[in-house]
Amino acid sequence: MSLETALRATEVLLALVFLQQSAEHIFHRRGEALLFAPRAALSLLLLSGIAPLPVLLALSAHSLLVLHRFSGPYNGGSDRMGLLTLYCLTLAQTLPPGSAREGAFGYLAVQVLLSYFISGQVKVINPDWRSGRALQDVFAFSAYPVSEDLRSLAARPRLLWLMSWSVMLFELAFPVALFHPTALIAALAVAALFHLANACLFGLNRFVWAWLAAYPSILWLQDRLLG
Repeated sequence: MSLETALRATEVLLALVFLQQSAEHIFHRRGEALLFAPRAALSLLLLSGIAPLPVLLALSAHSLLVLHRFSGPYNGGSDRMGLLTLYCLTLAQTLPPGSAREGAFGYLAVQVLLSYFISGQVKVINPDWRSGRALQDVFAFSAYPVSEDLRSLAARPRLLWLMSWSVMLFELAFPVALFHPTALIAALAVAALFHLANACLFGLNRFVWAWLAAYPSILWLQDRLLG
C-alpha cells in the first residue's frame, strides 16, 4: 500500500470514528451538541476529501476543546487511539515528502502493534487471565450489557480458559504478522472481528472504528519494510 493511499484510507476511517462519537453526543447527551456539531461537520469534509490538511488542523484544534471539556480523553482507549491517529495523520500531512513524514505515519503503526502486544503481556502475567477467572468475572459480574444467555458462560471454566489463552496468544503474536503479507491480512481480520465481537457483546462500539482507522498505517509500514 502506497503512503498516499494509506493516508487517504486513514482519513476516511478516522472521519467515521469522529462521526460516530459526535452522533452519540449530539443525539443522546443534552447540552453537548454545540461542542460536537463542529467535529461532525469537519468529519464530513474529511470524508469527502475536501481540503484534508486544513480540516485535519481544525479537527486537531477542536480536539483540544473536547479534552478541556472532559479533562482528558474521557472514554479511555478508544478516544486515545482516535486522537493518536488524528495527530499522527495531521503531522504526516503537514510534513513534506521524506523520512520525517514517513516517520510520523510509521509511529502510528508501531503504536498499534504495541497496543496489542502490551495488552497481551499485561494479561499473561495476570493469574486470573491465565486461569480464565478474569473472563468468568466479566460474564458473571460486570455491568456490560451482556444478555442472560451470555452470563451463563461464567459457568463454563474450560471454555473461558480456552478463550483467555486464545486472546493472549493472539495479542502477543500480533506484531510478528508484520513480517508476512498474508499473515498480516489474517491478523488484521481476526483483530477486527475481535473488536466487533466486543462491540456486540459488551457495547464497546467505539473501539471498532478507532482501531480500524489505524490499520492502513500497518499495511503501509509492512510494504515499506518488505518492499
